[in-house]
Amino acid sequence: MSETDPLIDFVTAVSGDGYLKVEETLGNGYVRLRVPEAERRQAKHDVRSFEDIVVELLRNARDAHAQRIFVATARDGNDRILTMIDDGVGVPGALHETIFEPRVTSKLETMVMDRWGVHGRGMALFSVRSNVTVAKVAASAPHKGSAIAVVADTSTLAERADQSTWPTVDVDENGALKVTRGPHNIIRRVVEFACEHPALELYLGTPTEVLSTLYSLGRTHLDVGDLMFCDDLERLHVWQRPAACSDAAELTEVATAMGLAVSERTAHRILGGELVCLEALSAQLTGSEDPAPEAAPDIYRDRRSLRIHHSDLGAFRRELTRAFDVLAERYYLTLKGEPRVTIGRDTINVRFGIEKDD
Repeated sequence: MSETDPLIDFVTAVSGDGYLKVEETLGNGYVRLRVPEAERRQAKHDVRSFEDIVVELLRNARDAHAQRIFVATARDGNDRILTMIDDGVGVPGALHETIFEPRVTSKLETMVMDRWGVHGRGMALFSVRSNVTVAKVAASAPHKGSAIAVVADTSTLAERADQSTWPTVDVDENGALKVTRGPHNIIRRVVEFACEHPALELYLGTPTEVLSTLYSLGRTHLDVGDLMFCDDLERLHVWQRPAACSDAAELTEVATAMGLAVSERTAHRILGGELVCLEALSAQLTGSEDPAPEAAPDIYRDRRSLRIHHSDLGAFRRELTRAFDVLAERYYLTLKGEPRVTIGRDTINVRFGIEKDD
């Protein structure tokens, strides 16, 4: 029988692709699989653990030209829940389901080879959906970024037992950061990705922490008109929508639509500024004093550092900026951006990016 046999087409139309797996019987136990079955088996092989799902989604966001990626993850019984939000090129509404089909890609002329292998075959999202309970585009539109929501049953798709330990990061002989120790869990995969792509703003936390961070960051990027008079949140970038919510009920609704389900009580706390926001991993990786090549930053050995409210940090940065003006005037310096403040377990570190005036 050939792939174009009318009988196969009829049975497939009635019963679906899963009914017929064999294109041709070759004898002695050998068969030639039909293309859909071969793709399904390849997709199953591409993903061996939930950590592989995380990497595939991170690569997708990177290839969509994202500059910010927010990774929210939680465990509910056997279910591992993941929502990844980015500010990349986004997906048209008509393609929200199509992108999970095999061989569908936006990279017709390009293919990426990185430490995790080839990317650009149009199989990543198909592989993800083939191995999880739920995989969907929660929110996305062209030029507005995306939110991809995934739920996996860890009794069928395994994950590392230790999902709380942060890895140790060292500096190699070329001055590049790399992960050297720690369990190969979700945290390590995200930190490894951050080391590979230091220019990315990459955030990792619980859905509540990510939502609080989206709300706070969004309010610093949106203008007053968007914050006070935005009647259609969908015209905003996906990651900015929580910041324009007017009350806790709306924030809860918007967050749920993005794959960040939180209670209304939690939404009230976010609006009230009671929850501490996440810091980008790039800042955590480079925020301590420059380590010697043989030394490792302490940030991942103990993440339970001093917690300072984001409004107090903002006020502190403004005071630092004013204090820097004295040096700027005297020594012909220009401050590049805001001072970077990182909080360690026993330290508060401040860095000023500067340019020397001619």
